[in-house]
Amino acid sequence: MKVLFCASEGLPYCMSGGLGDVAGALPKAMVAAGVDCRVILPLYSDIKPQYREKMEFLCHFQVPVAWRSQYCGLFRLQTDGVITYFLDNEFYFKRQGLYGYMDDGERYVFYSRAILEALRHLDFAPDLLHTNDWQTALVNLYLNLYYREDPKFYAIKTLFTIHNIQYQGKYGMDMLQDVLGIGQENAHLVEYEGDVNFMKAAIEAADRVNTVSPTYASEILSPWYGHGLDPLLNARSFKLRGIVNGIDTEIYDPAHDRALSCNYTPRSFKKGKAACREELCQLFGLQQDERPIIGMVSRLVDHKGFDLVCAVGEKLLQSGMKIALLGTGNEVYENYFRRLAEKFPGSCGVKIAFQPDLAHKIYAGADIFLMPSQSEPCGLAQMVALRYGTVPIVRETGGLKDTVFESGDCKGNGFTFAHYNAQDLLYTCLRARDGFADKKGWEILAKRGMACDHSWSASCKEYITLYQEMLNLW
Repeated sequence: MKVLFCASEGLPYCMSGGLGDVAGALPKAMVAAGVDCRVILPLYSDIKPQYREKMEFLCHFQVPVAWRSQYCGLFRLQTDGVITYFLDNEFYFKRQGLYGYMDDGERYVFYSRAILEALRHLDFAPDLLHTNDWQTALVNLYLNLYYREDPKFYAIKTLFTIHNIQYQGKYGMDMLQDVLGIGQENAHLVEYEGDVNFMKAAIEAADRVNTVSPTYASEILSPWYGHGLDPLLNARSFKLRGIVNGIDTEIYDPAHDRALSCNYTPRSFKKGKAACREELCQLFGLQQDERPIIGMVSRLVDHKGFDLVCAVGEKLLQSGMKIALLGTGNEVYENYFRRLAEKFPGSCGVKIAFQPDLAHKIYAGADIFLMPSQSEPCGLAQMVALRYGTVPIVRETGGLKDTVFESGDCKGNGFTFAHYNAQDLLYTCLRARDGFADKKGWEILAKRGMACDHSWSASCKEYITLYQEMLNLW
């Protein structure tokens, strides 16, 4: 089985969010499982020289972008056993950062056509193209419109993964012919509610569509979560599936994590956790006492549930809990937590920053990890927290619901609440506080979380099954 994983970012080369994690880890797991999975990425100027210097130049060719003909260079590099191809065009990709430019629509129209044109020049003929999010959504449409008659492309299957349906690639209809190069006779394939919609085109054109958790796949069929695409997804629900993401268990490993002051395993949990907890208190200015520490590592934005946390933050601290928070985002939330830390010194520690090593220290040193999200397509932090023996509190949405289960039945691995309500959040935190008082029972719960398998190897098996089903479609 040969798979080309098409993404706009991917570790270790370039990353801005969760897609970069997936594009770095899933293909690696695929290769380990015996699948010839390769990755294709834009050659951004942000990619570090240590990688650029090792790239092999293969060839160059022209890419049609409506009435334009644009240069594209093709490079190759193998890292950690995974072959990655890079598409070079300095006009589109020699910029600081990955996204956020006025011509992003044109940039990823070029990239989508360039992926397909590159296949004409590679000695690699994929059985399946796995495309991701709006930036590569048009690969699915262009393949059907312009390439199917070529024998090299005739039998290729396509899978489109929605990582976050909120970002769809929506532009004015004036782009249809001038940028996308699509005539009026095919406008219906990409038009949605009066706009060009890249994601809509992929949902229509791809053989299968999936999201990054089973619950999120169900949620996006409703108006609350579907961001306007729910009618289309309901009509195409036969294509839809949810497969939960994994985490990189080498990066997130309390037994070998270099960011920790003391490494630990389930066997040495008590000693290691105590040392990491002590260091966390020192770093965040928290008192060294028996009160449970709630850790949070997040972007400080609405959909992460911070309006709920702000509503009950003082009550949490007054009820015998401590908070260690790391993140940046909405200025309103940043200022709230700064004031909270000033008002409750020794009980609330806040770092308005993005520091990966410090995040690892929170995963290891906190007792509880809080994720009260409005929506969460998958979420990685709750799975990382479980691996470090930090008990999560989550709202039952998306991937949080699929990975964290209520411990009240003595079988679950955390604490959950269903309704998006500040009082429900507070009540759940108080339940966790009371559970923490039972030291023996809490250690059992924490170790149960550490035993959960959220590795990419588990998720990879589900993807391979889906790929095999797709290749047997006809």
